[in-house]
Amino acid sequence: MKTILIPTEDHDAMPAVLEAARLIGERLGSYMEGFAVHPAPADFVAVDPVSSLTIASTHADDEEVERVAHRLFEGFMREHGVPDPKPGSAAYSHRWVRSGALGDAFIGSHGRLFDLIALGRPGRAPHDPRMPPLEAALFESGRPVLIAPAAVPQVIGRNVLVAWNGSTEQTRTTAFALPLLRMAERVTLLSVEGGMTPGPTGEEFAQYLRLNGIAVTAVTVGLGKRTTGEVILDAAKAQGCDLLVKGAYTQSRLRQMVFGGATRHILATATLPVLMAH
Repeated sequence: MKTILIPTEDHDAMPAVLEAARLIGERLGSYMEGFAVHPAPADFVAVDPVSSLTIASTHADDEEVERVAHRLFEGFMREHGVPDPKPGSAAYSHRWVRSGALGDAFIGSHGRLFDLIALGRPGRAPHDPRMPPLEAALFESGRPVLIAPAAVPQVIGRNVLVAWNGSTEQTRTTAFALPLLRMAERVTLLSVEGGMTPGPTGEEFAQYLRLNGIAVTAVTVGLGKRTTGEVILDAAKAQGCDLLVKGAYTQSRLRQMVFGGATRHILATATLPVLMAH
């Protein structure tokens, strides 16, 4: 994780996003790049009340959006003493390289050039992070996404919970997380009875992690009257974890919308940073 992309937008979780990315960047010696993001024009649609014609609205002030985002990013990096980059291999540094705000879809394409994309946990309130940037990152970049809640983290990646369910998505996500898992002081692999897909058991996957130099404890718990997502977040809270590693959308997005699912619950309620990939 030597390169981290930070799509920057003026929302309530932005300080937490910046600090979560910085904490990882500091530990791993990562280059962090920011750019201003705004909703795509298709997200702004007005209907003429007379003709009933749908009129696509344009983003009225991209320059102001970019100025605010740049000020947030650069002010944070300067305040925390993050240096400018130097030629050569990636090191703990930052840069703002693009002028003008760009649409959400750019996150998916540009994110392919980075090891990690940092975003805020989406919410419904006006000043919460939006869902489209996260969807673009998860489904278009092929990279893992660090999702920060509104609360600014003090530490990240020292006490990690891996939510193992046997799936391809969880396997890929955990592989992305290996640099962080190797540096963690404590790693717990949690399997939830009733929340597994056909695949390796938790103990089998724990052995794979041990072969990769990670001291991990495998734990299996039952659902009881809780959902899988509730069990995962309850376990993370009970163990004082500062990072959750969770594959995104093992079930389809449509099925999760209709029936619910662990990813949907975690995206709605997690109070700790979550590393996700699809």
